[in-house]
Amino acid sequence: MKRTIITVVGKDTVGIIAKVCTYLAQNGINILDISQTIVQGYLNMMMIVDIGAMSKQFGDMADELAALGEEIGVIIKCQKEEIFDKMHRI
Repeated sequence: MKRTIITVVGKDTVGIIAKVCTYLAQNGINILDISQTIVQGYLNMMMIVDIGAMSKQFGDMADELAALGEEIGVIIKCQKEEIFDKMHRI
């Protein structure tokens, strides 16, 4: 399993989660866990996904999700689990 952390942040509008999840499904990316919060009209979503079955390179996926985010008015960031863990270690 190759786990990746995806974060989505921005002003909440209809269809953000649907568009992100559609992209993931079309690319063989399985959602393992998802958390979302809306605070005063702003969406903050964090997903842990498995990219093990994905045929694309990690960088291509991250770039495509960032472009999708721009298109729908949010910021989408991707980090490999091992990098995320090292950055957030106490």
